[in-house]
Amino acid sequence: MARAVPALQRAFDILELFLDEPELSAPEITGKLGLPRTTVHELLSTLVERGYLVPSGRGGARYRLGVRGFQLGSAYAERLDLAREGQLVAEEVAAECNETVHLGIREGTEVLYIAKVDSGHPVRMVSAVGRRLPAHCTAVGKALLASLSKRELDELYGSEKLRAMTDNSLTDLTSLRAELDDVAEHGRSREYCESNDAVACVAAPVHDHYGVVVAAMSIAVPILRWSETAASELTGTVMRGAENLSERLGYRA
Repeated sequence: MARAVPALQRAFDILELFLDEPELSAPEITGKLGLPRTTVHELLSTLVERGYLVPSGRGGARYRLGVRGFQLGSAYAERLDLAREGQLVAEEVAAECNETVHLGIREGTEVLYIAKVDSGHPVRMVSAVGRRLPAHCTAVGKALLASLSKRELDELYGSEKLRAMTDNSLTDLTSLRAELDDVAEHGRSREYCESNDAVACVAAPVHDHYGVVVAAMSIAVPILRWSETAASELTGTVMRGAENLSERLGYRA
């Protein structure tokens, strides 16, 4: 592996300080990074010259992010493909847990699966990209519905009784709301035989660079391999996977 360039690393260290601070002075940057004052001034001059930082405040004694970083970020966002990035992360998650991994988005009251990686076990969930399921019956759907306000949820379902896919499916909005409150609080959802009598799932939401929930990732497991221990471990795995994908989309918690 090629050696990292120290000067470039220091320049990036400076830029990354501005992820948490709108403006900084040269002395503040020097104190935060522990770099020589001369080095900081040289790097700041270079970053200003290239448009990554601009002087601000009286006499230009402070600095803020310049337009060049925005241009790079916009170019990155334009080239993002949720399904492609989701497939890559799903492959990593599946390699870790060896269970079926899905990525889904919400369309109305349904979940549409846009990426999938199969388990290597002989007994596994049978599904396909492009399949649709009622959102309230799936862990993916609950992770997506939990981001909606009460008003949005009411407008989506009205007073209709929710359609059941199994005997375990939620069929009333009051029960669904209670479960979605828990999902919103803990950042994960579960489903036990609600869309399929033989399958349980865990899921977590995926955020874009605006912080909006745009998808959810799930791990689906046949109930013969399901237990509270397995559920706990898989919940951690899927949450890390969803966080990874969110970061790829530009999200910062």
